[in-house]
Amino acid sequence: MKLPPQSTEKQQETPADLMTQMQALLAEKEDVIEQKSEVIAEQKKRIALLESYLQLANQKRFGASSEQTPPDQGTLFNEVEVTAEPEQDELTLEDTEVSPKAKTGRKPFNDKLPRIQHFSYLSEAEKADAIDTFFVKTREELDIIPAQVRVIEYLQEKAVFPNAQGGQRIVAAEQPKHPVPKAMGSVNLMSYIIISKYADGLPLYRLENIIKSRYGGDITRATMANWVMALARQAQPLIHLLRDTQHRGPLIAMDETVIQVLKEKDRNPSGDKYMWVSLGGKPEEQSVLFEYDPSRSREVPLRLLDGYTGGYLQTDGYASYNEVCKQNQLTQLGCWDHARRKFKEAAADKPKAGKGKNKVSRAEMALSFINKLYVIERQIDSLEPAQKRVVRQEKAMPILDKLKQWLRTHMPKVVKDSLTWKAMKYLANQWDKLVVYCSDGHLRISNILAENAIRPFAVGRKAWLFSDTPRGAHASSIHYSLIETAKANGLEPYAYLNFVFKRLPYADTVEKLEALLPWQYKKQNPAG
Repeated sequence: MKLPPQSTEKQQETPADLMTQMQALLAEKEDVIEQKSEVIAEQKKRIALLESYLQLANQKRFGASSEQTPPDQGTLFNEVEVTAEPEQDELTLEDTEVSPKAKTGRKPFNDKLPRIQHFSYLSEAEKADAIDTFFVKTREELDIIPAQVRVIEYLQEKAVFPNAQGGQRIVAAEQPKHPVPKAMGSVNLMSYIIISKYADGLPLYRLENIIKSRYGGDITRATMANWVMALARQAQPLIHLLRDTQHRGPLIAMDETVIQVLKEKDRNPSGDKYMWVSLGGKPEEQSVLFEYDPSRSREVPLRLLDGYTGGYLQTDGYASYNEVCKQNQLTQLGCWDHARRKFKEAAADKPKAGKGKNKVSRAEMALSFINKLYVIERQIDSLEPAQKRVVRQEKAMPILDKLKQWLRTHMPKVVKDSLTWKAMKYLANQWDKLVVYCSDGHLRISNILAENAIRPFAVGRKAWLFSDTPRGAHASSIHYSLIETAKANGLEPYAYLNFVFKRLPYADTVEKLEALLPWQYKKQNPAG
């Protein structure tokens, strides 16, 4: 069967068909271009984010650590005034600038320091025939006597008495008690070691060399470490008493920082563990208490604040504090320092040259509002709490209302996950906690006191790097607590620790232990 021959005639394409094909091909190419443009745009956003994070990391590593807004940035906020449309009666931009420093001059020495007088006398010939003589103080010099090492020998008197059986009995004089029985170091030396390690940041191996090479004492670092932990065990009841008194105050501020403990059970030696700090108590009975815990979970503040129902807890935005506020019915108070810090980091991510160099960023706009809140706090620092509340309601609250409205307006316009967006997100999430300080003049705008209290620990950590065991970390927490509590009450730390360690062996009742509290010591030693 033969197939019909196929037609060899080509089907002619009309111009309309060609136009349709061209339009389809062009549309396809436009789709591809659009898709690639979207990919490129996303990549540019990603690159910009990574560059901002890199710039922030370099700033933290190599830049200045101050969080203050440089005075020369005041002129950058003129655009904010136009944007926010401030009323005539609110603070001016000049209020956000750092006020000029007062003229520097020589300050007199502390009048609590002991003084000796050096007299320069005229010779008999020089004052012959004088009507009178007198002395004029021409200058003062601060003097220091370097540490002196000596050996204290304890001699115990004993008396021998005959007894009825024809024998003898011996009566010995009572010896002074020592917090570390049979130790070869005096309480003065142990107090010196504690202060050097925890207040001055000197690790024990350096102290070992200092004592041996400069003063001729031969005390190993292992011996010192044993003294440190033994003294901490002795002081533990005093720490419990300090925490009880802290819970009787109206406000507690808390913070935490990392610490590396090598031999923590079931934990990675190089992993982060935590040193927690709480500051508070009655105004005249302030205490600063450190506590080591390998965890950063909510169970830690629940344990440390067990029984505290004073009213306010001031922290950063860390969520672990939320549960204790809920269970203890505490009002959580936020920290404007943390909010400002995030905008400060975002403001640093600004073009160095070229397009956008002089444009005011949204982070700088937010900083202008926040700086005004701090200006108000500096102005009312010396006022009574009731007066502070009135000023905050009259001046701070209108600024906060405008900042909140500005946040609502500008946050949707910011690239998600950028530093500025994260700062705005933090501010929005923490807003209810951040405005609480305006409701009570006793409250503070920031958690700076807790951060300042934990700073000596962070400085010391750079010197000794880590703790070997949890026992060492617990001992460190006790000694830091005693030192920082002494500072909070205006006491010289060495004098207070020396007082405590010498009397701890005799503190066998609650009354005797209470006599060792810093405010009780201050009553007995007004000079500190």
